[in-house]
Amino acid sequence: MTRTPPGTRADYLAFRTLPTRWMDNDEYGHMNNATYLSFFDTGISLWQMDNGINIRGPEALRLLTVETGCRYHSETGFPDLIHAGLRIGHLGTSSVRFEVGLFRNDEDTASAEGFFTQVLTGDDGRPTPIPDTIRASFNTLRG
Repeated sequence: MTRTPPGTRADYLAFRTLPTRWMDNDEYGHMNNATYLSFFDTGISLWQMDNGINIRGPEALRLLTVETGCRYHSETGFPDLIHAGLRIGHLGTSSVRFEVGLFRNDEDTASAEGFFTQVLTGDDGRPTPIPDTIRASFNTLRG
C-alpha cells in the first residue's frame, strides 16, 4: 500500500483553533479516535457559523453529513492545542466535501487528515441545490 505523506499548513486555506481536554485522551495517553471526528465537525461548524451559514435553529440549513474519513499520521492528546485547517475538496450541486488537517501545537505537518461530505437537503429530506450565497462562501475554501 502506498502511503500519501501528511499535508502541511500551506495546503489549507482557513484555520480554527481547538483546545484538547483531559477527557479526549484514551487509556494509552493519546487522543481517542472519535475525538478526531469531533474536531473535524467542530472546525467545520465554526467556519460555517463565522461565514454566515446558519446551521442552528428553525431556519437552519439542513447540511447532512453522509460520509466521513480520517487518516492518522502522528499522535496528539491533552494538553495539545489543535489547529484545524480547512479546504473544500469538492463542491457539487447539492454536496460539499470539507477536507480537514489537524495540526498539533505549532507543527507544520498534519497529525491527522480527514473529510466530511455534507449534502444540503430540503424539508422532504431530498438533496437540493446549494444557494449561490452559500456556494460563494464555500468557494473561498477552494484552492
